[in-house]
Amino acid sequence: MTAKPAETQYQVHELIRNRWSPRAFADRPVEKETLLSLLEAARWSPSSYNHQPWSFIVATKDNPAEYNRLLSVLVEFNQGWAKSAPVLILAIAKLFTDDGKQNHYAFHDVGLALGNLSLQATALGLSVHQAAGFDRDKARTEYQIPEAYAPATALVIGYEGDPQTLPEGLREKELAPRVRKPLQEFVFSGQFNQVSPLLSA
Repeated sequence: MTAKPAETQYQVHELIRNRWSPRAFADRPVEKETLLSLLEAARWSPSSYNHQPWSFIVATKDNPAEYNRLLSVLVEFNQGWAKSAPVLILAIAKLFTDDGKQNHYAFHDVGLALGNLSLQATALGLSVHQAAGFDRDKARTEYQIPEAYAPATALVIGYEGDPQTLPEGLREKELAPRVRKPLQEFVFSGQFNQVSPLLSA
């Protein structure tokens, strides 16, 4: 595996340090119980009023027709590297509560569920790459997703593979150090864009 632990400013859990989003995946199936463990982790994530506004369409290489169907929803660029992974998931957000009110936190809550899923995957030696590059209209048509729901993101899941299998440009990205904005750029107090005194030297 390509170890890319985060260079954090402050201490965080090792699962958070080690989670990252590769594009190189091994041609190794994900065991059924392991995949169900990821979905169970998503199931137990927090959500506003416990609405749990997430749904997942899952496709594995055990069923090539369904796998290729979901793969076809990704943009061509993402298909190029995602086709090596054994598991694809389409995450869907329910935009309204059961009493018909708009759920303004639906995408937020789906994100929390996928955060749980990603950390569980890291704990089990798997990798997850969330892909925004997919055709939402095609996904809606292909899977008959009702108007009250919205395709949120695609997930590519599997065991990490050899970066050398990627094209040169992607290989460079795969091996490059991970970077994040420093806390000073987004942790404020008093007003927007005023750095919090928590970060004072």
